Amino acid sequence: MATIALIAHDGKKADMVAFAMQHTETLRHFDIVATGTTGQLLVEKVGLTVERMLSGPIGGDAQIAAMVADHKITAVFFFLDPLGKHPHDPDIQMLMRLCNVHNVPLATNAATAACIIDALTD
Repeated sequence: MATIALIAHDGKKADMVAFAMQHTETLRHFDIVATGTTGQLLVEKVGLTVERMLSGPIGGDAQIAAMVADHKITAVFFFLDPLGKHPHDPDIQMLMRLCNVHNVPLATNAATAACIIDALTD
């Protein structure tokens, strides 16, 4: 089964939950990994089964980046808050760079994530 990573900055967690609620049945066809708090919200509010990594600021983004490098991730949905400051920005940039290096689809907002999930389920 293909694996999708779901990550959201604090200012975008509600958007991620809304996206997951809208696409719950489709997401159930994938293995899902997520950073700590985002994963917990997806379990509690959407009822998805999620493998939770560490919280992003303490290494979760880096853990998912390593999975991308190991070809264990099919797509990454990372809902970025472009207006917020993020002390773990180097990890975020590393994850995005590895998605590009390894040709892994990367969605940074709900519109792009919807396009990718539609493409993956065709």
